[in-house]
Amino acid sequence: MPVSNKTTRVAVLADSDTRWKWGSLTASRLAGSTEAAEAAANTVRAADGRDRAGLHLDGYLLRGRATPTPRQLEEVGVRADSLREVTAIEFLKAIEATRPNGRDSGDDDAYDIIVLALVGGAVQAVLHGLARVWNGRARRPVVVTGYVGVVYEKLADGLLLRHGADVVLANSRQDAERFRDVYEGVGADASGVVEAALPFLGGEPYAPREPHTVVFAAQPSVPEKRADRSYLLSRLVQHARRHPEREVLLKLRSKPGEHTTHIEELPYQKLVRSEEVPPNFRLVYGHMGEVLDRTDLLVTVSSTAALEALHRRIPTAVLTDLGVREALGNHAFIGSGCLASWDQLDAGHSPTPDPEWVARQGVAADGAYETAFDAARKRVAELTERSRDGSLEPIRPYYTLVTAPGYLPGILARHHLGPDAGPLPGAPAADREPGPVRQAVRSAARGAYRHGVQRVAPVIRRMGEL
Repeated sequence: MPVSNKTTRVAVLADSDTRWKWGSLTASRLAGSTEAAEAAANTVRAADGRDRAGLHLDGYLLRGRATPTPRQLEEVGVRADSLREVTAIEFLKAIEATRPNGRDSGDDDAYDIIVLALVGGAVQAVLHGLARVWNGRARRPVVVTGYVGVVYEKLADGLLLRHGADVVLANSRQDAERFRDVYEGVGADASGVVEAALPFLGGEPYAPREPHTVVFAAQPSVPEKRADRSYLLSRLVQHARRHPEREVLLKLRSKPGEHTTHIEELPYQKLVRSEEVPPNFRLVYGHMGEVLDRTDLLVTVSSTAALEALHRRIPTAVLTDLGVREALGNHAFIGSGCLASWDQLDAGHSPTPDPEWVARQGVAADGAYETAFDAARKRVAELTERSRDGSLEPIRPYYTLVTAPGYLPGILARHHLGPDAGPLPGAPAADREPGPVRQAVRSAARGAYRHGVQRVAPVIRRMGEL
């Protein structure tokens, strides 16, 4: 149900292409625009790419190393009413400039919901900044945050950095239980944890087709070592040679020079140059949902794409060739029934997922996905009503200068915020748009960074191993 009887205004602040996808689709589902979210998840949209019924979506892209390029944004397939690149301070200034008028005012330009689709440290910095901006205000937007995929590392660190948001979305029953345990274990309020699901699950149920298509979903930083990435690529190519009747696709997240949520020092596009590939092997980009439309076997190390495939009942294999290890993230799939090696897949093995495990991961292949966001919508609606009544409590993160005096100031400083969450002296100006020279410098610096990550850093690392 919508959170109000007027157009719901939502701001999404994201720091990468995948988090923009998560944040914008989450906004659509929370605002009650289920059809819009389903359409975007399935890449079936209206002519202008937007659903205007009851939702106004403003997108803000946090400036940094992973700021998505226009091509990446187009590939995600979610469009906003407005979209601009900002620093944390610029975002806070923009939010401060929106002032709510009276209850149910028709010309109210304030946001109803703010979705923070960011890495944990950035969430914490913005939460403190928002608390300062809204200090003394009786009304404010409801703040929502969460995770873009499988939570397999830094559970306590990431969760405590997200504490203070009104709603911390958990993508599964298992995550909701773990999140509450962490918060309650440190004496923090756990009432903000709400079970939901990944917002981009969707698509038609799997039906076998010809030719049989095998897709390997690559990840930017898993595995990290050149030898391991070369091994996986070699086995994928070998699979294509062993099965010339199959189409074998390497699904890539980004093109060289682009960044995603995680740094990719060794793109498969570079590694494949040393391989002699058969004609039934290809590299592909594009929306994961469209690739899954023609997938008969999804293979990965630990990508969230595995959950998307399982949701559609597509046979899914999580590789064990490099071990089942926390560093790889595939330990999160223990008990899934999906663990397999390339040798087994070459021999024709098709993993059978465990229904109970799948259900606990928020994958609702049985049709229950339609109600997965009901609890979150209800919570947001209740909080929004309290905001209109002026009874919504201020933002109170667990980390303060009392609980984490040696940690919090550094997190805030990374975003040019002082200990009081106000702009540090000398912080980039937030009251004017950058001029042409500043824009050119930013672009050059970002390009130099990406060049260093993908070209210089691997060389230095290899030299260090000599």
